[in-house]
Amino acid sequence: MNQPASFSQRLLALLAWMDRVRYLKFGVVGASGTVVNLAVLHFGHEVLFAQLEADYNKPYFSLVLAIAVATVNNFTWNRLWTWSDRVQQLEADEMPRVSLRTLGMEFSQYVTASAFGSGLQYVLTLLLSGSMDYRLANIVAILAASVSNFLANDRWTFRRKHRR
Repeated sequence: MNQPASFSQRLLALLAWMDRVRYLKFGVVGASGTVVNLAVLHFGHEVLFAQLEADYNKPYFSLVLAIAVATVNNFTWNRLWTWSDRVQQLEADEMPRVSLRTLGMEFSQYVTASAFGSGLQYVLTLLLSGSMDYRLANIVAILAASVSNFLANDRWTFRRKHRR
């Protein structure tokens, strides 16, 4: 008789399967970015910029800070995990060590590729926060922007480099 797989075996199998599915990895990174975004948004709106934003009753400054911090978080984890195979290939083909210039160029491309999604997130959050809690509005906006962010970064920032 076959013994049922242990929890750890099933968890390892699930992680191995997820590792092969790039969009799921992107989703996990995005989920971590959402947590970072919401934490910074809440802290900024309720504490850091509370005096400034009280007059507007909308999280203008907090939202900019939250998007910036979440973008750095997401770039880091997408580079290290989601597209690590492509990053490793590039580094093997072009240079043995990551330079600050290369990292800066990748980050610039990531930010540019994500700019549309960030803009969409910003506008949707502000529009929706008039009719719902700003945190819920932000989650809805993040979900709407995630597809464009994935496609732009998959096709441009971390595109597969063809060997010559």
